[in-house]
Amino acid sequence: MTDVAAIFANVKDAAIGAPLYVRLRKAIEDAVKRGTLVPGDALPSERDIAASADISRVTVRKAIQDLVQLGVLVQRHGSGTFVAPRMERVEQSLSRLTSFTEDMARRGLDVRSVWLDRGVYSPSPEEMMTLGLSSDAMVSRVSRLRIANDTPLAIERASISAEFLPDPNATGASLYATLEARGCKPVRAVQRISAANLGEADAGLLDVAPGSASLNIERVSYLPSGKVVEFTRSVYRGDAYDFVAELRLGSAEGAAL
Repeated sequence: MTDVAAIFANVKDAAIGAPLYVRLRKAIEDAVKRGTLVPGDALPSERDIAASADISRVTVRKAIQDLVQLGVLVQRHGSGTFVAPRMERVEQSLSRLTSFTEDMARRGLDVRSVWLDRGVYSPSPEEMMTLGLSSDAMVSRVSRLRIANDTPLAIERASISAEFLPDPNATGASLYATLEARGCKPVRAVQRISAANLGEADAGLLDVAPGSASLNIERVSYLPSGKVVEFTRSVYRGDAYDFVAELRLGSAEGAAL
């Protein structure tokens, strides 16, 4: 019996009391951690796993779907199920206002973008309210898929008043560098972070399974004058990003708690 087949052979005997799909899921996870299964390895078919473990294909499918959502496995249409590439998590500070390009450059990562949209549009009600635009103003939208070391990490969808960015096609690798060249680089921002599950379209762009975990960030950035210059909604892969904030006590009274 091969090492891979042995992974599934004793699923019924392990962790008595746990549902069968949980036992199978743990057996595969443990095999990945031990290195019995390595990134890029193909799993046997559902039929073969079911036969090796003496369980139903429905149980196998449930375990595999859970592992795909956790990012342990990936499924490729027409090819099968594989151990996912090992992701090096990116840690980003929430205390500094920097661009994606600057963040990745500090880590020595090779960065590129795939443009999804660069155009000038009539603003949506949300853009009008957030950017402080009148109904007859125009908004520039810059959307792109952000890739580091050939791994898609984030989708950024930025809205900027056409007053500050009249030609979005002039945007280079860094939006902030483009705004700085026009004398309107933001100096502070407010960010809101929420957890979500990826829909099919965004999951496809980020090369993960629909329903995978993501971090959604809304950022509103301001000029020194206090005027809003940027409204960006970003979607980050939950398996690749950690956001870190340094917290300090604000008073002697707080320090005594």
